[in-house]
Amino acid sequence: MSIRVIAATVRSATIERVNQDRYESVPCKVYLGNDVVLETSLNVFSLYGLTPDTEYEVRVEEKDASETVTFRTLKETILLNVRSFGAIGDGVKDDTAAIHAAIACCPKGGTVFVPKGTYLSSSIFLKSDMTFWLDKDAMLLGQTDRTLYPVLPGMVRNQYDNQMEMSFGSWEGNPLDCFAALVTAIEAENLTIIGEGTVNGNADQADWWIDRKIKRIAWRPRLLFLNHCRNVTVQGITVKNSPSWTVHPYYSDDLRFLNLTIQNPYDSPNTDGFDPESCTNVLLLGTKISVGDDCIAIKSGKLYMATAHHRESQGIEIRNCLLEKGHGSVTIGSEIAGGVRDVHVTNCQFIGTDRGVRIKTRRGRGERSVLTDLCFENILMKNVRMAITVNMHYFCDPDGHSSYVQNQAMAPRDYRTPTVGRITLKDVECRDCSVSLVCACGLPESKIEKITLENVKADYCDEKDREPAVPIMMDGFDPVVSETLWLKNVDELAVNNLEITGVNVQVPHFHSEIHAEMNNVTLNGQKI
Repeated sequence: MSIRVIAATVRSATIERVNQDRYESVPCKVYLGNDVVLETSLNVFSLYGLTPDTEYEVRVEEKDASETVTFRTLKETILLNVRSFGAIGDGVKDDTAAIHAAIACCPKGGTVFVPKGTYLSSSIFLKSDMTFWLDKDAMLLGQTDRTLYPVLPGMVRNQYDNQMEMSFGSWEGNPLDCFAALVTAIEAENLTIIGEGTVNGNADQADWWIDRKIKRIAWRPRLLFLNHCRNVTVQGITVKNSPSWTVHPYYSDDLRFLNLTIQNPYDSPNTDGFDPESCTNVLLLGTKISVGDDCIAIKSGKLYMATAHHRESQGIEIRNCLLEKGHGSVTIGSEIAGGVRDVHVTNCQFIGTDRGVRIKTRRGRGERSVLTDLCFENILMKNVRMAITVNMHYFCDPDGHSSYVQNQAMAPRDYRTPTVGRITLKDVECRDCSVSLVCACGLPESKIEKITLENVKADYCDEKDREPAVPIMMDGFDPVVSETLWLKNVDELAVNNLEITGVNVQVPHFHSEIHAEMNNVTLNGQKI
């Protein structure tokens, strides 16, 4: 056993047990000095209530093993309690102004403290060089009246030369007016959000989810929105009941999201859990997500942003997370015109989502939309109906069902043509499959470069529990069930150690010419 300190803030720390277990392991005891402060089976845990600028020794004991690390908390210039600025925390009085006053007064290196209570609020705006601390049993509760939220303009241009522009609001990959999130930060650096408290968008009590495709004043807000931020750590908090995407980092760098809980009702619309868009160097660690859309959706905008403000998403690491109840566990796309590369997902559990690995793009995303070096390693998928899907005919947007997007005949390759490169799945276990293991459909003019499966096991559920479904959302694709490998317009398939049990079907189904190298493939114990 080994342990490492991932982050030490002014009053908390996050520690990870380093092993090959997925999200959780054997129970352990956590000591601060001689005192047991936590008993947990999680691989990633956080400690709270620490003192600033203090050295701590943490010992973790599991079975007969023990490991110790030391760390020092950061310095804090001052602690400001929002109640000192007039906040009540009774869930009735609007506390927005009081919280804003505390933030405005907070000096560099200071902490704004939100103690136990329910703080009714509209959007609050955080700033650089501060800590925002939501204590245990503290809740920031969103107002239900949309007119109380400020509107972020989609794009603002320099009034002198009409050239320089910046996107403040964003909606589904385009710079469009949207309401500010309950917690918003714009161009903030060295910002920390910590605690065991809750940010509750209160969307289940409002009208955000009604007529969701209609713009009313502005598009729906996020719950936590980081726009052009750098060096941000978000640790421990619960975020739930979001009006739309829940945690949305946008054109931001050097971000850490640690031990979060992200919750939205399963039937809530467009409530993705975690959507880094055009971001670099992002870590999502030890987080549990259960939502009404994709648990994680990595994005980089639509064609205008990729052309005028190009930034790909890259260097994204997702580790020791539990992703359950959503359309996709980890999704790449579909607003992905800027491209994405170097994504590594490891030591995670995908439980009960419709799809596990979900890659979705379409004609029109553009030549900069290059999706490559996507690696999924040491993953457990359980009761995930469609384990791996890659779809280059995804029928999103108003023209999604047009012939241009959906025609499976060869089209000219031009500035609107996306690319899907290398996708690797290694040491992946899929239990209780039902619809399909791998379903991938590229474009005839832009084939998927390479899919690699190494040490993959797939066990199908009882036949009576399988229901047909459409694995990839494109026109003309009929429902399937008990499918294994279905591939079309893929250049190369490399398989090494693939074990499938519980079905008796042809493996694989190739619907176009593919260079396939398949080693040690077994179906119900028989080599094929």
